[in-house]
Amino acid sequence: MKDRINCITMPQNLPDPLKPITRARKKEPYHSWRCAICSYIYREETGEEQTHTAPGTRFEDLPEDWKCPICNAGKSSFARIEEEKVSETKGDKKTTVSDVLIRQLTSFGIHEFFGIPGTSSLGIIEAIRKNKDARFTLFRHEENAALAASAYHKFTGKIAVCVTIAGPGATNLATGLYDAKEDKTPVLSLNGQVSMQYAGPGGFQEIDQDAFFRPITVYNNTIYDRKMTQKILILALQHAIVRSGVAQISVPNDVQKQQLDGKVYSLQGSIPSLKIVPDSDTLSRAAAMLDMAENPVILAGWGAFSYADILSSFSKAIDAPILSTFRAKGILPDGHPQYVGILGSVGSPQARELVEQADLLITLGVGFSKKTMVPEQVQILQIDREPLMLGKGDKTLPVYGDVGEVLSRLIPIVRQRGRPNSPRRVKEIVESWDAQLEKEADPNAKPIRPPYIMKVLSEVIPDDALISIDIGENAWWFGRNFKMKKQRFAMSGYLATMGFGLPGAIAAKLAYPESQVFCITGDGGFAMAMADFVTAVKYNLPMVVVVLNNHQLGMIRVEQKVENYENFATDLKNPDFAMYAKACGGEGKHVFEPDDLGRAVRWAMQLNKPVIIDVNTDPNRFSPLKKQEIHEETV
Repeated sequence: MKDRINCITMPQNLPDPLKPITRARKKEPYHSWRCAICSYIYREETGEEQTHTAPGTRFEDLPEDWKCPICNAGKSSFARIEEEKVSETKGDKKTTVSDVLIRQLTSFGIHEFFGIPGTSSLGIIEAIRKNKDARFTLFRHEENAALAASAYHKFTGKIAVCVTIAGPGATNLATGLYDAKEDKTPVLSLNGQVSMQYAGPGGFQEIDQDAFFRPITVYNNTIYDRKMTQKILILALQHAIVRSGVAQISVPNDVQKQQLDGKVYSLQGSIPSLKIVPDSDTLSRAAAMLDMAENPVILAGWGAFSYADILSSFSKAIDAPILSTFRAKGILPDGHPQYVGILGSVGSPQARELVEQADLLITLGVGFSKKTMVPEQVQILQIDREPLMLGKGDKTLPVYGDVGEVLSRLIPIVRQRGRPNSPRRVKEIVESWDAQLEKEADPNAKPIRPPYIMKVLSEVIPDDALISIDIGENAWWFGRNFKMKKQRFAMSGYLATMGFGLPGAIAAKLAYPESQVFCITGDGGFAMAMADFVTAVKYNLPMVVVVLNNHQLGMIRVEQKVENYENFATDLKNPDFAMYAKACGGEGKHVFEPDDLGRAVRWAMQLNKPVIIDVNTDPNRFSPLKKQEIHEETV
């Protein structure tokens, strides 16, 4: 039988059924070819869209006159490159270090990425593009991207990520990241770095980023080994959240593209509760101090901002008036029966007098900045979750704890008391200050007076709007004269960097697309960030940008006067901001007449696009007295 089978003649046009593999021709693998001039890689598998080369076209089959789409070099400039080695890491072989970083971040609830792509960050940018849960906003300057990331947390309490390249991209982030550092705002900076073999002296677009970012960050590292990717990322987030600051990770270009197991880890258990509670003995001492006080005053800082209801209950329990720092403006609305106003350089003389006469000052998450000028000679009950901030003044009881947790434990154990004169005193102070502000807001003066601008904005801006303010005279007038309802505002606090207003407004609109968003800025600050007005247009982020245009660096002008210097180098040559808005694809309007301001802002609010209101205003803080007023004061 065996012999019979062997003698059967098989048709010549059919493959031998006993040897199908050895006789079948294997498919030739696709190859990649690199240009020696510009390093562009032609991949046979994908072809080349720009030169209309179909996928699967072999390099040898390309026309002889085919040119590199990047540098126009001929085929002779290309050489076949070795195929990438198979990853030693088990798991999804198509997942890269960059993919894992972005997937981890989105799994933690971090979805916003702000920045500019470039050579050393292309792997990271590609991972963001592929991830449906990630959103990338392209800015025109990295400083604005970093300021927007800082503002995003100030408005939302959530982390945003800055993304840029090594070298100049990284250095451009510095001002925005320093703003986050100074205001204790968690931000993650995820930056490209040159490939490891090109690092060092003479490297193109390369700096020592670990050294550069060290003074700015609470965590700072470079991923040199792909196996450390998740560990470094989780450490960075731990430090940013727990220590309230900036974390920076650099990823070399070659490491970004290395394959890595796509497993996603959980942050559960990595971040402890930040609601610190003091011991019972400290709480008892604090309660005793409150019970003994006859004239206590509460000063609420940014650390108390999230606890408005508890603050109000505490104030009622001990019957004490409430002041706030500038950053905490809006913690309670103006007109609240217990709220007096701001203490500091934008506050009233009456608020200063109130705190100076107190026999106990209760500070809640207060930074004790120079601008607030907290009197440290009085007895202070200081509550703060930042231990290094505690111990201001030599008559202070420091209480290490979260403001909300401490107040909620003090309310039941303090002596409930009423001070008959307290409500009347608060009312008299507020009414006296309001009368002064109303008098300053001259509706007839031209150029338009800043107090009048703030009065109109207080009346027109909706109660639930988000406001981003810049630094300069506009901030001084806003802090002093704007009446808060339930709006939320953000600013550059301790760094006080000009240019914060516009990127802050962009961050606010990205975070809350259904809310009305306003930027209040000066001509000096806006000019520093104005390139990114087109970013608001590009991403269809309707907002109203109010520019107080006094053709001066107004704050510097005032400071020169305070220190008895001659005014010098503060006058500005400005473009037409309203026309600029239109050139960018937005809308703009000039306002010269006081009566037109309210109508212009209402008009802008109805448009579904970014709008600039260019308000011609007076660089003088207070107009000189008229002859009649001088005579009346003399008499």
